[in-house]
Amino acid sequence: MKISTKGRYGLTIMMELATRYGEGPTSLKSIAEKHQLSEHYLEQLVAPLRNAGLVKSIRGAYGGYILSKTVDQISAGDVIRVLEGPISPVDFTEEDDPAKRDLWVRIRDSIAAVLDSTTLDDLINYKDEGMNDNYMFYI
Repeated sequence: MKISTKGRYGLTIMMELATRYGEGPTSLKSIAEKHQLSEHYLEQLVAPLRNAGLVKSIRGAYGGYILSKTVDQISAGDVIRVLEGPISPVDFTEEDDPAKRDLWVRIRDSIAAVLDSTTLDDLINYKDEGMNDNYMFYI
């Protein structure tokens, strides 16, 4: 399964809204400028997110978008499914070899488990525990 720009940019929108959660609406223009993305493309992505009930639009001069749930109630899986469709590495049928079918099901379920257990809160508060800039290596 390859996540397209729809999924990646959709997560970018949602992470920006999560970062600003509780501060009022955020314009797509500000997100587009910050990440050097097309505002028009972001408008196309936010419509299905709104239709799925993940974001709300606020009209007016100081309008924009806000999350419709808290940052810990929206998972990466929610966003990816709305923008990319079902999570599956390959299409398979009951006629497929049972061993291969079992492999595809386990891969699909593993991907879904990671996406569904990762919330927007996890993404915006991510810290790479393994990285430490204080180490100096000499060769």
